[in-house]
Amino acid sequence: MKRVCICGGGSLGHVIAGWLAAKGKAEVNLLTGRPESWGESVTLMLPDSRTIAGRLSVVSGSPADVIPQSDVVLFCYPGFMIVSELTRIKPHLAPNAYVGSVFSSTGFFFEALKILDPTQPIWGFQRVPFISRVAEYGRSANLLGYKPCYHIAVENTPEADKQTFAEMIADWFERPVYLLRNYLEASLTNSNPILHTSRLYTMFGGENEGRVYPRMIKFYEEWTVEAADMLIRMDEEFFRVLATLPVTEGYLPTILDYYESHDAHSLAHKLSSIEGFKGITSPMKQTTEGWVPDFESRYFTEDFPYGLKYIWQLAKEQGISTPNIDKVYSWGLEKIGQLPQ
Repeated sequence: MKRVCICGGGSLGHVIAGWLAAKGKAEVNLLTGRPESWGESVTLMLPDSRTIAGRLSVVSGSPADVIPQSDVVLFCYPGFMIVSELTRIKPHLAPNAYVGSVFSSTGFFFEALKILDPTQPIWGFQRVPFISRVAEYGRSANLLGYKPCYHIAVENTPEADKQTFAEMIADWFERPVYLLRNYLEASLTNSNPILHTSRLYTMFGGENEGRVYPRMIKFYEEWTVEAADMLIRMDEEFFRVLATLPVTEGYLPTILDYYESHDAHSLAHKLSSIEGFKGITSPMKQTTEGWVPDFESRYFTEDFPYGLKYIWQLAKEQGISTPNIDKVYSWGLEKIGQLPQ
């Protein structure tokens, strides 16, 4: 497998395409809505201030130009684009191409299992492999942080092939890769769907409904104890849902364990001090009166209807009481003009 197509020109698309091309891991094609804005190569600034650059093979806005020859397809799309893009690339896929997502908790597996052929191999990361930011669109990006290891799920292929594929991904990304039991373990995480939504609700909902801020708030650096407490409570409800599903016990650490914390105060301190999160702002916009929430931000349009949604739906299907998840999910959908499905 030496030909990969990165789908999506966001920050992760930039960094992963540049990384794989610069490392000589694969021939890299790119599917993007803005092909005219891309150069022939992508330069990455690494955390240690070194730079690497990789040449792209084909950059196009048409799946017919980049999908048929690809052994691996990797979606770097927001949740709202998954259904339309899976439908768009389906006619062009090679039967044995591994179609995956850089982040599985926005519904990739749930939708791919419905849209793609039942024999099409599909795969996905549980968490994104890099912390990344675009520097100059189509030409350079900053790789701000690595994960120590990766967990992926692979479906619709024999067990031996899953292991071989995982070993290839480990080589490509130069980190250990562990196979998850099934797609649920990749799709159901307590990262963005719970991490982001708990923070948003405590910042803009409840007692802070309608609040106007005098300045832009840092999303992580100013993480509050109230937000940490909501995050812990939602995480506890999430784990009650997991206990009813066919997933491996302990496949996912609790929020407190993952961030090496023991209560809301220590968790708030931890989240506010992570180097890779520094400088990240909140989904806000400035008005004549001050700073208010931007409900058109992907924090809202993705993390509620294409993230927390799947946890909320499974809780209902399994008959698990999740009052905090219910409250936060319903609030978020109301803010973007949707109703629970």
